[in-house]
Amino acid sequence: MNNKVEIKYCTQCRWMLRATWMAQELLSTFDGEIKHLTLTPGTGGIFEVWANDKLVWSRKAKGRFPEITELKQVVRDEIAPEKHLGHADKKETGK
Repeated sequence: MNNKVEIKYCTQCRWMLRATWMAQELLSTFDGEIKHLTLTPGTGGIFEVWANDKLVWSRKAKGRFPEITELKQVVRDEIAPEKHLGHADKKETGK
């Protein structure tokens, strides 16, 4: 299991705290399932989450930050699709 997650965040926007909190949440939820989690500082308003080299969240594309439950779901779908997330595991309907 070589799952890796990368969170790219904007230092100019002071989003490090948000990125580290989300990293902590992902590491707690996917304990033993994530081998590497990288925080990558950037500029220009970037906030992206990558799982196994696939972009799973882009603030620019979505126009907002993810709710933590949404983030866990999109990361789960990429690294551990069989994992149940408990109360945070709601499937979207109508899409």
